[in-house]
Amino acid sequence: MADTYTPDEQRLIALWQRHMDSEFADKDAAAAVSTMTPEAFCNHNPVLTGGTGAEQMLAFYRDHFIPKLPADLQMELISRTVGQNRVIDEEVLRFTHDIEMDWLLPGVAPTRRRVEAVFVVIVQFDTQGRIAHEHIYWDQATVLAQIGLLDADRLPVAGAEAARKARDQAYCPSNALIRRAEQRAS
Repeated sequence: MADTYTPDEQRLIALWQRHMDSEFADKDAAAAVSTMTPEAFCNHNPVLTGGTGAEQMLAFYRDHFIPKLPADLQMELISRTVGQNRVIDEEVLRFTHDIEMDWLLPGVAPTRRRVEAVFVVIVQFDTQGRIAHEHIYWDQATVLAQIGLLDADRLPVAGAEAARKARDQAYCPSNALIRRAEQRAS
């Protein structure tokens, strides 16, 4: 990214990258937890998965998150904001739902469908530069529509086009769901 960061901000980004590499590349739960404070927490807000404290975080990463990442998972950074001991990433995640993903879709068997969704990750650091918490948000309705659990044609829900529009505002026109609702009403 073309952004210029201060040395302190660069340290936060480097630690966050080390944390993500531990999860996604190295698949090492203990290494991921080592980047966090002993009382750190992670909350995947749409489904309330994660944990609080080193023991719960280790168990979550080891048992529910890392082994249940699809092999074809790709992440694309859309934007990053850094400041006030915080890193905020807006990302597009793409994957095939070919494995049970209880951290994202608790109780849903693999559907073999492709998913593309925007995730926002807010990472707070303590004064020593360790991760204190992660708040992770995504539009669960777009995920459920793409795996076939919600009917996007009947509900005011977008699918993969929401992620594509986050990357490119010209991808599709705005207000399509409003126009669709108006057409149905007339």
